[in-house]
Amino acid sequence: MVFRIRRDSECSECNRELLHGSLLCLKNGEALCLDCADLGHLEYLPRGDAALTRRARKHSGLAAVVLEFSRSRKRYERQGILAEPEAIEKAEAECLADADLRAARQARQSVIRAELDQQYAQAFAATVRRRFPGCPAGIENKIAEHACRKYSGRVGRSAMAKRLDPEAAFLAVHAFVRHRFTDYDNLLMAGRARSVARFEVEGKVSEVLARWREGQPLN
Repeated sequence: MVFRIRRDSECSECNRELLHGSLLCLKNGEALCLDCADLGHLEYLPRGDAALTRRARKHSGLAAVVLEFSRSRKRYERQGILAEPEAIEKAEAECLADADLRAARQARQSVIRAELDQQYAQAFAATVRRRFPGCPAGIENKIAEHACRKYSGRVGRSAMAKRLDPEAAFLAVHAFVRHRFTDYDNLLMAGRARSVARFEVEGKVSEVLARWREGQPLN
């Protein structure tokens, strides 16, 4: 489970500031940002379409429920889920015949547009491209859009990233490669500890980053 916080907080692992409205995950009594909880690659799907949510969860190897505390009702209430972007897209494709799905898809896209500061994301993407000139065309935009989403608590929303620090770009690319180009998620689903899984895939991550840094895109 992931929680949308009502007060400013801080990640216990990386000490990143988590502002009101950010998402955090509680693990072993620690409050972790999505990146440190290995959920940063997931995308938020708001509640509202039960069929879409159900199908997205079915197709997503890793998913999480998003909760927020209601002061009026004195309880945590479900706000949506985090799921793999590809799973959400596949669920949408399966639901295309439903008129209600079109409205839900438009609502989701409007949320994304509202949460994304386009100018900042473009600058962040340019920083990624300068540091990793060999990354496939368009990858820098995907990384920036994902990392820079407002209230996500991801590295792209940190003070370091807002200064367009190259280290923030490196962290965002490193996380992207780990989730997209290695078996990291499968290792987690198989029960590997995060530290062990990260150690097992670090060689592959380093290989991909080295090729991108040297201007050699993967085939």
